[in-house]
Amino acid sequence: MTSLLPLPGVLIEPVVRSALLEDLGKGGDLTSDAIISFNRKASFVLKARQAGVVAGLDLVAYTFLLTDHSIDMHFHRPDGSRVAAGETIATISGPARGLLAGERTALNFLCHLSGIATATAEIVEAVRGQKAKIVCTRKTTPGLRALEKYAVRAGGGANHRFGLDDAVLIKDNHIAIAGDIRTAIELARASVGHMVKIEVEVDTLDQIEIALSMGVDAILLDNMSVKQLARAVAMVDGRATTEASGRITLATAPAIAATGVDLISVGWLTHSAPILDIGMDVPLEPCVNKHLN
Repeated sequence: MTSLLPLPGVLIEPVVRSALLEDLGKGGDLTSDAIISFNRKASFVLKARQAGVVAGLDLVAYTFLLTDHSIDMHFHRPDGSRVAAGETIATISGPARGLLAGERTALNFLCHLSGIATATAEIVEAVRGQKAKIVCTRKTTPGLRALEKYAVRAGGGANHRFGLDDAVLIKDNHIAIAGDIRTAIELARASVGHMVKIEVEVDTLDQIEIALSMGVDAILLDNMSVKQLARAVAMVDGRATTEASGRITLATAPAIAATGVDLISVGWLTHSAPILDIGMDVPLEPCVNKHLN
């Protein structure tokens, strides 16, 4: 996998701060403040409870930095790495109140993003040997798009456009309102600058020739059968980027990739991937427990 570039802190910090404010409310952690003394120290380990791919450690770091800047963190495995069930991902120590105040927020981010990375890695592996790239979509959790798309990259996938202002993607509703596919492409071409790419969604093979004659950059082959996809790829013959989309699963992805499409877009990677179960627990070793005294 190519080197995974970290997200800028300016994108992470506001999201983490908002999540902590949501959890701490106006009174802070009433439970920990009542039970645990101010100067009590503790150590915890973040441990994978199932095998998967890690993503979101920078959010863990920001979470504990904001709850108590004196918390010390040591990450044993980086984002994008595969971990086995029972493997330690990080060791965290410092004031117990700060650790417990940030525990759920840190795990919410880490489990969710690691789940996306793990699901992405599975489908990337399923199409290995074919040229098709697995890409995500705009079907993301509001406010978490940059993070979820980062998790897709951590799993070995790639990103589709980040927003409506990235590129032109003419879909079926645009075509319906414009009147026909040719008119929609003409209007888009006349409106956008020379640096903006144009992709058009097609439902039939007949629409492909029209799109190609208009010089589009990419063609979205929506909800086509494997047989139709193979014919579409042959028709395009490298004149545009081909993208398969629509109800793609881990089971169907290999056959779709074998048709020769360039991209396979999978919305459920960001909107429905299950979490990766990761726990934050006090280690059992006596030599480590002494830090709780």
